[in-house]
Amino acid sequence: MGAPIVYLIGAGPGDPGLMTVRGMECLAEADVVVYDYLANPRFLAGAREDAELIYVGKKGFTQHVTQDEINALLVEKAAEDGGKIVARLKGGDPFIFGRGGEEALALREAGIPFEVVPGVSSGYAAPAYAGIPVTHRGVTTDVAFVTGHEDPTKETTDVRWDKLATAVGTICFFMGIKNLPEISAKLIEHGRSPETPVALVRWGTTPRQETLVGTLADIAEEAAAANFKAPAITVVGEVVALREQLSWFESKPLFGRTIVVTRSRAQASDLSVKLIDLGAEVLEFPVIRVTDPDSWEPVDQAVSNLQVYDWVVFTSVNGVERFFGRMEHMDVDARQLAGCRVAAIGPATAARCMERGIRPDYVPGEYRAEGVLEGFCERGVGEGSRILIPRALEAREVLPDTLRERGAIVDVVPVYQTVLGQGEPSVVQRLAEGSIDVVTFTSSSTVKNFFQLAEEGLPQGTSVADTMADVLVASIGPITSDTARDNGLTVGVEATEYTIHGLVQAMMDYYAAR
Repeated sequence: MGAPIVYLIGAGPGDPGLMTVRGMECLAEADVVVYDYLANPRFLAGAREDAELIYVGKKGFTQHVTQDEINALLVEKAAEDGGKIVARLKGGDPFIFGRGGEEALALREAGIPFEVVPGVSSGYAAPAYAGIPVTHRGVTTDVAFVTGHEDPTKETTDVRWDKLATAVGTICFFMGIKNLPEISAKLIEHGRSPETPVALVRWGTTPRQETLVGTLADIAEEAAAANFKAPAITVVGEVVALREQLSWFESKPLFGRTIVVTRSRAQASDLSVKLIDLGAEVLEFPVIRVTDPDSWEPVDQAVSNLQVYDWVVFTSVNGVERFFGRMEHMDVDARQLAGCRVAAIGPATAARCMERGIRPDYVPGEYRAEGVLEGFCERGVGEGSRILIPRALEAREVLPDTLRERGAIVDVVPVYQTVLGQGEPSVVQRLAEGSIDVVTFTSSSTVKNFFQLAEEGLPQGTSVADTMADVLVASIGPITSDTARDNGLTVGVEATEYTIHGLVQAMMDYYAAR
């Protein structure tokens, strides 16, 4: 270990895209990550795999860990083993109602170096995602950020209500939902109009965002009726009226939808990012895991004898990556394929070939094995053609079997296999609660494995199909759809283009029609 240091990092209001570049750099260096519940857990993906993760979340008056204990923990971990790098990941900005100043003082007193990494504050980011600019020409040129939750042990308030009520155009309260009746009453008492627009923005900048609009006179009653809870920002001022014209985030095509992604963890990000960009809350439930084949010998033999093949056919991105990875292991590169023609089934597979320096000779217009055969015939594949197919251990045999029927000599070599993944139990719990809108399936194996993992997590005797009766099942194509139906599911969405893009488009079309 080296010299100790603690990074006090503002993780922003929740959207991972609002984390600063410097914050991500510090997080990636850390030996220890200390985080709270307002910091989006997706940020933890940026930490080192071997980093120690310590949760110190607090909610309202229920303290899991006191602030003094957090201060002591930061000092202890930084000094551990001769010195560690500690990332203290905090929601919003560490110095805006984040108690980062207290942590910095404790570190200074203990002689521990620290660096403050400012973050995007929820005080203005949450309103912005709700379509509310906290300042606006012609409406107001000033804004105040105020705590709505002072230290309950204090005998008097530090908020000068008599000055605050009319001094600024926009007032943003942090942590004020519990005290909303008192806040509204104080502002009205000291001269703010009861008709002043007010907005409450809960879980701002995330797909869980909720916005409630009222006036100072009725917002507390409206919030109680809606059971509106923390964490939320309260915005008081005429700028709230601009929301009707400027709301953008909540207008995204999949906003408010909770979607389960069942792909392997390594592959989930592409689909997840697309869905998050469209406003969805994404729950990753990796039901499959990609591993090495039991033996590399067949692959190694094929790589050593590539000159005998007329065609190499890649049926998936995994097939490309695993095959080329094995070529690198054998100290050969793409030049080994100089005498072969290459087919790539699907645009993603073709794109991955291009990244490896190979431009496919044939990319079928249809991505099922049945649709590939006609194109092969047009390209002269038939009696005596030598074809290599690097693919998963378990896959449909339609393509190799039909090519063999037409006289081709086909060698299928497994470059990977898929095994049962490990889904997050909380996803099954939300499925049972009925708080999931869509489950996506990208292959027959994702359907089968999903059923196995879900059955293990549901109460004994509970049917997965029955539990999903009101859940939209989104399938990447007809083969996957057939497997879903065989397992008792009703397929509500099927991609017409059997790709991730096609699956996303199908979901968008489904909800747009409603």
